[in-house]
Amino acid sequence: MKNFKKLIPGFMISLIIAIIAKWLESLLPIHLIGASVIALFIGMLLNHFRKPSETMMPGLKFTSKKILRLAIILLGASLSIGTILEVGRISLIVMLFTLLTCFGGGYFIGKSLGLNWKLSNLISAGTGICGGSAIAAIAPAIDAEDNDIAYAMSATFLFDMAMIVLFPIMGHAMGLSDMAYGLWAGTAVNDTSSVVAAGYAFSEAAGDFATMVKLTRTLSIIPTVIIFALIEVNRKKKAAFASGNTINEKARINIYTLFPWFILGFLALAIVNSLGLIPAFFSITAKELSKLLMICALAAIGLNTSFQDMKKAGIAPMLHGFLISALVVIVAIVVEYCIGIV
Repeated sequence: MKNFKKLIPGFMISLIIAIIAKWLESLLPIHLIGASVIALFIGMLLNHFRKPSETMMPGLKFTSKKILRLAIILLGASLSIGTILEVGRISLIVMLFTLLTCFGGGYFIGKSLGLNWKLSNLISAGTGICGGSAIAAIAPAIDAEDNDIAYAMSATFLFDMAMIVLFPIMGHAMGLSDMAYGLWAGTAVNDTSSVVAAGYAFSEAAGDFATMVKLTRTLSIIPTVIIFALIEVNRKKKAAFASGNTINEKARINIYTLFPWFILGFLALAIVNSLGLIPAFFSITAKELSKLLMICALAAIGLNTSFQDMKKAGIAPMLHGFLISALVVIVAIVVEYCIGIV
């Protein structure tokens, strides 16, 4: 009970920021920026003027780690594997190429820019899968720093802002059909709110299809998180051997201790929901609660993130985000032309 009380101050300030962020998002005439990003920036702004007190730190850490995992689990209740498979039949090839572009191209771009592998891959995941949700899901699996999470969110967000405006213009200029445009926006734009904004700015049919494609992309969080968890296990084993630790210490570093078990909860809820065992009301409620908790977690991350620390990374992460996002936009439309969807 005593430990629980320690968590309350940090969680409550994160919740207050989340509520403010959702209110600010609701004031916008269109979804130019999601509440998650607003909460992150509010937290960072508060950190700049006044660092969190010691009494807040346990709750902030709990919210940015444990609550974040819970938010990802609840997200599964909003997904239908049946819908995903139907949309995936059309969009799978495009998504495979965009994911290969993100993680393959992202590896070499990150290396050439001198970024650490965690930040580089968080940016790639945010670009290739689903913006903040993917960054949030992968971060605990690779034990990413709050600064890396904040920078990855910022890098993907800035490009999304441009895409909301430019995508409908480019789509009309190329004479894309509703389905072709929806597939392009759904596979090339990062965050869900940005996909919705860019999709419906073209047409209602394009917006519907873009949203379904985006949900299909979200499911690729599962294998991606597992792959990165395995990479992190391997890295920690190598580090243990290099530091000359004992055999017992090395044995503790294994897949069971580092495996992102929360992703199994995400998958289980997606399967249960697909079987029709979750009433619509509970599915919608779980999705909304997931969004709120994720906003809380990002508020906590923002409160733990210093602008000064981010400035030390320079412009390289932003350049990484721009280059990867531009490559994805190009690759997605080229693949559509090649397979005859356009």
